[in-house]
Amino acid sequence: MRTIGRTIGSSTALSLCVMAVFACCTAAWASDLKDFASDGCSLFPDGTMGDRAKWCECCLQHDITYWHGGTEQERKTADERLRACVFERTRDKALADTMYLGVRAGGHPVFPTWYRWGYGWKYGRGYGPLTEQEQQQVREKQDNYARKHPAGYCGERSGKKASKERKEP
Repeated sequence: MRTIGRTIGSSTALSLCVMAVFACCTAAWASDLKDFASDGCSLFPDGTMGDRAKWCECCLQHDITYWHGGTEQERKTADERLRACVFERTRDKALADTMYLGVRAGGHPVFPTWYRWGYGWKYGRGYGPLTEQEQQQVREKQDNYARKHPAGYCGERSGKKASKERKEP
């Protein structure tokens, strides 16, 4: 192949094509972040019969992290924070451990579910640090969610005002 006064080999040309396709695919992948959505504690109650949202906020914070995804260590940290939050609110170690084991088993990014790690991105992203462009998209989507849902999922369901402890998604 001849380019601007220089000849390059077919393997170099192929490498350049592969890099161009990869760059395009990466940019397209990054642009596919869906708006944040939460259902509270997916496939699990948000609280007790007496307090239906007792640990809902724990699940909302967990959903925020699962939505944008990231590395395998970030997932483990999110799951550990869920367990600690549920334990702090209930003092029920068995409940906190059950929820932890549930998200460890069912939240892996290989599962094509709405609650998997990185569920805001197209299926197949898996584990990996977010690029600066992806982080910017996360911030923009979080801001949009906070404007539309100032009380958050748990507050809207329970009719409570925005929680002071609630972090923005």
